[in-house]
This record gives sequence, C-alpha cells and structure tokens, in this order.
Amino acid sequence: MKLRNFSETAELLLGLSEDPDLQPVLFALFLSVHTATVLGNLIIILIIIRDSHLHTPVYFLLSNLSFVDICFTTTIMPKMLVSIQVHSKSISYTGCLIQIWFVLVFLGLENGILVSMAYDHFVAICRPLRYNVIMSNKLCWLLVLLSFLISVLDALLHTLMALQLYLCTNLEIPHFFCELALACSEILINNSLVYLMTGLLGVIPLSGILFSYTQIVSSVLKTPSSGGKYKAFSLCGLHLIVASLFYGTGFGVYLRSAAAHSSRKSAIASVMYAVVTPVMNPFLYRALRRLISRETSFP
Repeated sequence: MKLRNFSETAELLLGLSEDPDLQPVLFALFLSVHTATVLGNLIIILIIIRDSHLHTPVYFLLSNLSFVDICFTTTIMPKMLVSIQVHSKSISYTGCLIQIWFVLVFLGLENGILVSMAYDHFVAICRPLRYNVIMSNKLCWLLVLLSFLISVLDALLHTLMALQLYLCTNLEIPHFFCELALACSEILINNSLVYLMTGLLGVIPLSGILFSYTQIVSSVLKTPSSGGKYKAFSLCGLHLIVASLFYGTGFGVYLRSAAAHSSRKSAIASVMYAVVTPVMNPFLYRALRRLISRETSFP
C-alpha cells in the first residue's frame, strides 16, 4: 500500500452508516442531541454563575464538567453533521490531528473532573465536619487546573508521536471522528504509549473513584437516618451513572480497537461517551438541586 507523509490529504470518515436512507435520520437525531447538550449545559453554567447559593464546590465542578462537555461535543458533532448534510466525508490529515488533540484534551479534562467530583462526594459524606475546610475554592481550582495541564500534556505527547508516522493513502476510518490509529507504518511504540497512558490516566483515576465509593457506602450504611441514606445514595448513584458511561464505553472502545483496527462496532460504542454522556449533565444538575442541601450535610 502506498504511503504518504502528514502534509498530504484525502482521508475519509465513514461515520456510523453509509446507507443513504439513514443519513437524514442520523442528521436529525444527532442535531437534536447536540443542540440539547449545548443548550442544557450552557443553561447549567449560567444558572450556577447567577445564583450565589450554588457557588459551592460540587456546583463549581459540575459547571466545569458542563463546559468541557460543550467543548467536547462541539469538537466532534459539527464536522459530522456537515459531512452528512453535504455528503462529503473527507477531512485533511492536519484537520484530523487537530481534532484528535482537542478530543484527547477534553476527554482528559472530563476524566479529571469526574475524579474530583468523586472526591467531593467522599469528603461531603465521610468528612462532613471538615468539608468546608478541605474543599476550599483554592483546592477546587487546583484540581481543575491540574486536570487541564495533564490532559494537554497527554494530548500533545500523542499527537507529536503521531507526526512521526507514515500514513496510508485513501485511508478510510470507520468512525465519525478521528482517532490515533491512522498509520500504516509500525506503531508498536505508539500503541505501547497508549496503553501506558490509559493505565496512568484511566485505571488509576477509576480506581480512585471506586475506592471513594467503597468508603462512601461504608459510611452511609452506618447512618441511622433513612432519609440521609436515600439522599447520599441518590447523589452518588447519579455520578456513578455518568462515570460508568464514560469509563465503560471509553475502555470498551479502545480495547476493541486494539483487537480489531477501528471496527464499526467501536464507532457505535463511541456514541455513548461522545454523545450520550455529555447530555446527562442537565439530568444530573436537576437531581443535585433536589438532593443536596445548601449546608452539604448528610444526617
């Protein structure tokens, strides 16, 4: 197969289906979901900014999660919608690299914020008397900035490594956004790097979330009040649903990609964390308004 360097173009994003009869349905579906995601998360951010009673750590983290989800879906969805509408699936390699970088940055940020929210829940339930001391504004900003720095460095590392590869001509990606598997040349080092960073930035944070929730469950079971148990489990359950969608589909996609090069099934699975997970935030926000007291205490 003929190879080219990264300065040349001609790459195809095949999307979820090549059936022409399904294109209008897919366009309407994803346009609706994208609009709901952007508007829903934007409303969350505006309400949190305007309401001084919501200037608490958990809402600060939720507003940042909403912002990241807006940016993440905007990195992916407009290109896909335009491709469906104009019946053109081509994208330049440079454009693909740029999209990969932003996707990795926002995925890393979401990863860090989900971990931070789990820690917030842990402190609120297991250390309620010290909550205001531990979860200070300084710590919240530090958690978000640290997540941003780590995600930027990770994305930069992967894209710089990708620049060293030779790419196939007439490359077809059975996906609706670009991913790292673009090369025909030997990519053992790149794959090893992906597994290493997945372990560091995926498995370790997930383990932290699971550890936090084991402590939370243990603490809540000791609570005599049934109302306190319900409030705590409801709050944590919502976060666990979002985290499970994010990590479950994320790991599933990249483990499948390692076994079979960019299969169409992995593209369908990617819909869960690229489309479904971001739209969950408005539901999480509404539930938080009902479940969290302003004193962040759990009787």
